[in-house]
Amino acid sequence: MRSREVRLAQRPVGEPKPEDFELAEVELGEPEDGRLLVRNAFMSVDPYMRGRMNDAKSYVPPYELGKVMYGGAVGEVVAGGEPGSLVVHQLGWREAALVDADRVQPGAVPDGVSPSALLGALGMPGLTAWVGVTEIAPIAEGETVFVSAAAGAVGSVAGQIAKARGCRVIGSAGAPEKVAYVRDVLGFDAAFSHRDDVRAALAEAAPDGVDVYFDNVGGPQLEAAIGALTRGGRIALCGAVSQYNATELAPGPRNLGLLVGKRGRMRGFIVSDHAASQDAFLDEVGGLLADGRLVLAESIVEGGIEAAPRAFVEMLRGEHLGKVVVRLSDR
Repeated sequence: MRSREVRLAQRPVGEPKPEDFELAEVELGEPEDGRLLVRNAFMSVDPYMRGRMNDAKSYVPPYELGKVMYGGAVGEVVAGGEPGSLVVHQLGWREAALVDADRVQPGAVPDGVSPSALLGALGMPGLTAWVGVTEIAPIAEGETVFVSAAAGAVGSVAGQIAKARGCRVIGSAGAPEKVAYVRDVLGFDAAFSHRDDVRAALAEAAPDGVDVYFDNVGGPQLEAAIGALTRGGRIALCGAVSQYNATELAPGPRNLGLLVGKRGRMRGFIVSDHAASQDAFLDEVGGLLADGRLVLAESIVEGGIEAAPRAFVEMLRGEHLGKVVVRLSDR
């Protein structure tokens, strides 16, 4: 089988550009024992991938120049296993892949739900959201929870979990249509644009303060949340997408000292450290999705593998709602 794949041609400076990527074609042979040949149906584009494009030490190795990029994908087994069965793996950014059988997860979705959900609400972003609000900054019924990037892949799920658990939930987003989506479709109690005066908007939405803040963006919103935090409040540091394309370090929150008097707790986390929570996460979020109590916030970008770099950049710019995936083949 021949397959096309996206490689990293050069390391981006600031926002990635088309010339930072290259498309190549390879021949995939028959799978050896213990391997599967998988035709990818959907691939994921995620904010963390921007950091991997830099030649910098991090919690995961950087992408190599001239080599295929990789990330989450869901596809159909062609050979080496049960033909037609769905699997989730980490060899995205390509139309097909030879994957070690012990490096895939079986894919299962509720009736009527697209397999792409395995890359979103039922995948890594969903687990990230669940871990953040249950383990890192545990929520409790009746509390006020603030979620930034609430129309995004992680934030949309984090806020809906909090709402299902009896919390009052506030979300921030960018464009007016995203703010409306968070409030009117996802069911948040209040929402505002991060382009406004965040401190004032948060004070209006949460006059009694914020018990838990789920941070996806860093920057001014983190500073505003620290200022609004209640005594004993918790902050889950999930991401800092507002700074991923920055060419120099951004200043940190100026009010960290408030955490002392507030007895506040701020903790960063990486979802790969929490694989043991997978079953509990799927039980809760899978149930919410099957019951219709959780809206699948998702944008599917058409155009095949050629569209992947564009989808990636658009995702970083915040041009799509929810989890952004690229359709690679029909299933």
